[in-house]
Amino acid sequence: MDLEVQGRIKELAESLGRANLMVVLGAPNVDSSLIQFETVTRGDPTYSGPLAGVELGLDTYHIFEPAMKAVIDAEKYEELLGTIELALEAETIVQALREARGAPAQ
Repeated sequence: MDLEVQGRIKELAESLGRANLMVVLGAPNVDSSLIQFETVTRGDPTYSGPLAGVELGLDTYHIFEPAMKAVIDAEKYEELLGTIELALEAETIVQALREARGAPAQ
C-alpha cells in the first residue's frame, strides 16, 4: 500500500470516523494481503508511511471473502473477478485474513 493511499485512508478515517469506513483489499497474494490488512488495522508494519504507529482498527475484507461476494451482484462478480479468483490463491488469502482477525481456522 503506497504512502499516498495510506494518507488518504488516514484522512478518511479522521473525517468520516472509523466506524463509518471499511477497507476492501484486492491484493493478489497472502503476503501483500496481510501487510495491507495490518497497515489499516494495527499500523504500517514498515514504519515508513502515514499509518506508522497509527492503529485505525478498520473493518477490512478481501474482495474474495464471502461477506464481500454476498453484496456484489453474482453475475457482475463472475464477469469481473471469477477468472482472477481461480487464478490466484483466493482460499488461502481468505483463510489468512480470518486468522489475522483472530477467527478460528476453517
